[in-house]
Amino acid sequence: MVFFEVCGPSEVIVVSGCGGAKPRYITGGRAFVWPLVQQSDRISLTTMTLIIESRQVYTQLGVAINVTGIAQVKVHGQNKEMLEAACQQFLGKSDTEIESIAKETLEGHQRAIMGNMTVEEIYQDRTKFSQHVFEVASSDLINMGISVVSYTITDVSDDEGYLASLGRSRTSQVVRDARIGEAEATKDADIKKSLAEEVTMRSKYFNDIEIAKAAREFELKRAAYDIDINTAQARANLAYSLQEATTKQRIKEEQMQILVVERSQQIALQEQEIMRREKELEAQIRRPAEAEKYRLEKLAVANGIEAILRAEAIAESIKLKGDAEAFAIEAKAKAEAEQMAKKADAWKEYKEAAMVDMVLDVLPKVVAEVAGPLSQTKRVVMVSSGNGEIGATKITKEVLDIVNQLPSVVHSMTGIDINQALKGQKV
Repeated sequence: MVFFEVCGPSEVIVVSGCGGAKPRYITGGRAFVWPLVQQSDRISLTTMTLIIESRQVYTQLGVAINVTGIAQVKVHGQNKEMLEAACQQFLGKSDTEIESIAKETLEGHQRAIMGNMTVEEIYQDRTKFSQHVFEVASSDLINMGISVVSYTITDVSDDEGYLASLGRSRTSQVVRDARIGEAEATKDADIKKSLAEEVTMRSKYFNDIEIAKAAREFELKRAAYDIDINTAQARANLAYSLQEATTKQRIKEEQMQILVVERSQQIALQEQEIMRREKELEAQIRRPAEAEKYRLEKLAVANGIEAILRAEAIAESIKLKGDAEAFAIEAKAKAEAEQMAKKADAWKEYKEAAMVDMVLDVLPKVVAEVAGPLSQTKRVVMVSSGNGEIGATKITKEVLDIVNQLPSVVHSMTGIDINQALKGQKV
């Protein structure tokens, strides 16, 4: 009885037996197996994902850290030698057992490499660590017929906070380096910008100079060309003008001859017209003008005489009026002078009596002025010590006291004793 075995592309059928013949390896195909004579086994070629955890592994400087990596491994089915090695190692084992063997191998190499590196090297250069583990582990697993497809670190940590401190220190260094780098970059950028601007300005000025030189040469050449063109044009124009002037001169000479003849005839006619106009002017304008001139001259003489006489009359009237006003002023002055003289004589004769009379006339006005403020007062508040008079009597007495002082004031100013003069008048 014959058995027919079929396998997919992700597994291998291993047929062995039959008199010591070498095993056959069928990948993704079919095979005939003779019962009791041959034996068929299967091995998977699928990729296996392994999580490699190494806890509390001491690094080169004695710092314990935790590293977690992920590896992708599989039985290498394309290489016959590796496939034979895998069959020798794992044929008859389950996928879990194969994963466990590969995982322990990778973890051992991972721990060994961690012990030969510092924390900083592992933390800062994970690619180097992963590459080292990949290379070392691949050399052992290949001997088992297993190839490492990929290996990478997913996590690096520690239980003492060493990495956090390292991160803070590194962060400070990075910030410091970033600031320094930014300042240096800004400085370099400013320097480069200044140099670029300098080069740009030099190029611009150089281009402007070259443009100015080219423009100057162009203008000089154009001016030279213009001179040549204008010279030739002027010569042509001059020759044409000379020819034109010669022709015009000849035409004008002939025209002048015609004009001479015409003017001669016109002169003769004008002379006759002048003689006629002179006679006409003589009759119509000159003689009437002379008559009018004679009339105006006589009229002007008469008007002049009339104006002179009128001016003389006005002047005489003004003179007489001034004399009358002067006489009136003089008479008024003489009368006022006589009045002042008489008043002076009266003052001399009645000096003291007149002075007394004037003082007596003014005295009521002075009293009115003294009492004037009281008439404008709306409210009077009097403060008394209790001695003497109070009320309106005191106010009246104070006004009378001021009036009683007037004779002494007048006597000090004029030398006239009003009291004595009044006593004399009573006697």
